[in-house]
Amino acid sequence: MAYFLRSGYSADAGDWLQLIQEKNPLTEHTKNNGTIAKSAASVGIAVMCSRVLGLVREQVFAGLFGAGFIYDAFVVAFRIPNLLRDLFAEGALSAAFVTVFSAYDKQRTQEETWKLAANVLNFISIFLCIITLLLFFFAGEIVSLLAPDFSLIAGKTELTVKLTQIMLPFLIFISLSAVVMGVLNTKGRFFIPAIASSFFNLGSLIGGTTLAFILPRYGQPAIVGMAIGTLIGGFLQLGVQLPALYKTGFRYTPLLRITDPGLRRILTLMIPATVGLSATQINLFINTNFAASCAEGSVSWLYYAFRLVQLPIGVFGVALSIAMLPVLAKQAADKDIGAMKDTMVSSLTMVFALTVPATAGLIILSQPIIRLIYQHGAFTALDTLATADTLCLYAIGLFAYSANKILVPAFYALDKTKYPVIASFLAIIINIVIIKLTIATYQHRAIALSTSCTMLINFVFLMIVLYRNLQGYSISYLAKGCLKIGVATLALSGLLLLTRSLLAGWLTGTIVQQTAALFLIIFCSAALYTVILDRLRLAELNILTKKLKSRFKRK
Repeated sequence: MAYFLRSGYSADAGDWLQLIQEKNPLTEHTKNNGTIAKSAASVGIAVMCSRVLGLVREQVFAGLFGAGFIYDAFVVAFRIPNLLRDLFAEGALSAAFVTVFSAYDKQRTQEETWKLAANVLNFISIFLCIITLLLFFFAGEIVSLLAPDFSLIAGKTELTVKLTQIMLPFLIFISLSAVVMGVLNTKGRFFIPAIASSFFNLGSLIGGTTLAFILPRYGQPAIVGMAIGTLIGGFLQLGVQLPALYKTGFRYTPLLRITDPGLRRILTLMIPATVGLSATQINLFINTNFAASCAEGSVSWLYYAFRLVQLPIGVFGVALSIAMLPVLAKQAADKDIGAMKDTMVSSLTMVFALTVPATAGLIILSQPIIRLIYQHGAFTALDTLATADTLCLYAIGLFAYSANKILVPAFYALDKTKYPVIASFLAIIINIVIIKLTIATYQHRAIALSTSCTMLINFVFLMIVLYRNLQGYSISYLAKGCLKIGVATLALSGLLLLTRSLLAGWLTGTIVQQTAALFLIIFCSAALYTVILDRLRLAELNILTKKLKSRFKRK
């Protein structure tokens, strides 16, 4: 997948402004903050590090536990705090907090701004401690509801409950981390909060693996060590951001004012956003329930495959979304709709340029990638085939999933949060219908197929509604960009198929041979794709290549 990751190079803010003014016909009469490319590159590099470490973590899981009883239990147990993490920390809370905090930072005094941050941190801490305690006592009922078929296998439900109770405090650490990230992003600091997730993976990998070898001596399953490692990682993800937060001027105060207008505004924004995101979590709940009813290992295959898809989603979709949200919030505060249109169109073009070829690569190279990363220890060749099939189906919706990460913040900035809510609940109905129609034939693969289909439908719905709410944006500019991307992707796909055939022996050989073959295929394909887009003059890519060429000339 590294074929689609950008290098460490990032464009200067002035370059991105120049791009928008010179290349995009829509932006001749508007101004852009000019920060998205640089910020997204910074975040992308950090997220790439985190995702790579995450893959290493999953490799350890695959080698130690394979795909089956133990890892199925861990995935379901981790999904419970993770569902709430997605619902509060990285979704509604993050978007609502950045929107309000940006307005305070622009319109209020520094003292008022920092008081808001302290008040939100204190409120979230108390609220989530209460939620965690309630979930701890009702973990058994929640697991039975989420994966009822686990009870058919002796000890599986009990292990899942135990792991759930251990990992629940992760929700507190990660939610506080999201608030701190919002403060740092608003202050123009993107790299530290983005790299913080790497410390989560390091903590859970090193701490969890160490404990996995120690705890069996004391009568505890090795997987319990990995669960405790998750808590260590969550604590580190929060802790590594605190020095940067201190440098921005924040000083903690034990302030709790529930009637504070800023806090109430954040909670008001969170309500529709939370309702909308709850639909996504309901879909995950539904998918987990269906997966638990399939063959043993299905939960694991789906999780391993989706972890791979999350790499390009994180590096491209999430990175651009994080970088774009403060820009959109400020443009919305200034009521500069023209600038918002330019930001949206240019960001979507960049997302397509990065994720469409990623889709082709993940589909064509699914088996070699899974084999190299996971097929070690307890992870068998059968697991590779099952996971690769799942990966192909997830990859179909990759570009839509990443684009939605760009579209939803635009609705938050416009204070039109009801539309993502509507889209999310439509997705529930569509998801259930597709799974019901296909699960008997495709088993766990039906869930991956349904996920991609719902993401595609969500994308179309949000694009249409946003077009109406922004009173139009340049479809022609976006279409021209997509045509260029499509041509380059076809050429890339042809080269991938050719090189995969030529290097088939190495792709099934030793680890060294597999690594060398994949690297060569990836490098050649990425180079071809970049050259073609450069020749086709895709503006969002050309600004980066021109700057890079000019630096080489100066040297």
